[in-house]
Amino acid sequence: MSGAPSGSSNVEIESKYDVDDETPLPDWAALPGVTRVGSPEPRDLDARYLDTADADLARAGIAVRRRTGGPDAGWHVKGPVEGAGRSETQWPLEDATDSDTDPVVPEAIQHAVAAVATPPFTPLARVRNHRTAYALLDADGNEVAEFVDDRVRARDERRGVESAWREWEVELGPAAPTDDEGREAFFAAVDAAVFAAGGRPAASGSKLARALGH
Repeated sequence: MSGAPSGSSNVEIESKYDVDDETPLPDWAALPGVTRVGSPEPRDLDARYLDTADADLARAGIAVRRRTGGPDAGWHVKGPVEGAGRSETQWPLEDATDSDTDPVVPEAIQHAVAAVATPPFTPLARVRNHRTAYALLDADGNEVAEFVDDRVRARDERRGVESAWREWEVELGPAAPTDDEGREAFFAAVDAAVFAAGGRPAASGSKLARALGH
């Protein structure tokens, strides 16, 4: 599989929060560098996660998913990185992808995770999410961060357990602070706005973990 195509990679730096169904959206007026909030952008996302029967990917802190819907539809491999954030590498979807069929992990993704896991890969969880995204913009119209309001329905495929919840995420964008001090100040202001609205720190580190009851 040495000829498998490589995906496009980036590092996500974000903060996640749990909120109740009726919690009002935060007031972002005090965020450093943010002068206005973009229009709401609805997205319907459907992610299918896979792992080996022995959970080799999970033990390595890696998630493999096929997601349809939204601007980053595709195959994703997410994993740990040194410092803040998590890495995400993405490959395009196959032609005529059917969200309801069990995914078959492409050769490129098998190659990407070969050091920690080998086939067969089987369905682990399905996470469907009605997302409303808002760009948090600076005075020049550049994106400092993206705020998303997620209403999630999930199914643990191996236990047959379904769950639903609402959560918020704020992820740094291209115009975000690049130094640790600036990022800390920005996320401190995000925390203050979220907590003032009635949000709280997320109980799980990811949607997959929550779907699996972790």
